[in-house]
Amino acid sequence: METIAPVSENEEDAATAPAPVSATELRNAMGYFLTGVTIVTARGIDQPYGLTVNSFNSVSLDPPLVLWSLDLGHDRADLFRNAGGFTVNVMGADSACDELIRKFSKSDADRFSGANWHSGVSGQPVLTDAIASLECRLWAEYPGGDHVIFIGEVLNISTRDGRPAAYFKGQLSAFSS
Repeated sequence: METIAPVSENEEDAATAPAPVSATELRNAMGYFLTGVTIVTARGIDQPYGLTVNSFNSVSLDPPLVLWSLDLGHDRADLFRNAGGFTVNVMGADSACDELIRKFSKSDADRFSGANWHSGVSGQPVLTDAIASLECRLWAEYPGGDHVIFIGEVLNISTRDGRPAAYFKGQLSAFSS
C-alpha cells in the first residue's frame, strides 16, 4: 500500500488565508450533490459486515481503482483494513435494494439477515440485489481529515439492469435511467 504526507502550509499563506467553512456548512452544501448509494461489504472474522456508503468514486482506469471513505470513529474500520479487500455494491431503486440500504445504515441491525448474497471471486461478500458489484483488493489507505480513504483495485465486476438509487438533500430517491 502507498502512503502520503500531508501538504505543509507556508506560515505566511496560512496567516492571510480565510478560515475553512464549518462542518455543518459543508454537510449542507454537499446535500446538493446528487450521489449514488452503495453498500460496502467485507469478510469479518465470524460473519460478513457491510454498511451504506455514498462517499464512493472511481479513481483510475489503469490500474482499475475506486475509493470510498469511512469515519475514523467507526468501530469497524479495522475490519475493512484486515479483510484485505471489500465489495462496493451499487444499489438500485427497487424495493429490495431500498430495504437493504436502510438495513445496512442502522448501527444495531443484523445486516445480512435475510439478504441475498454470496462470496465473490475475491472471497468478499457480494449482494445479489445490487445493480453493480465491484470486488476489490485493498490497494491503499490514506488519511482524509476525520475519515480514512480506502482505495481498492477492482478484481471483478458484476452488473444487472435497474434504475440506480440516489441520495439528494438528505433523502433517498430514484434517478431515472
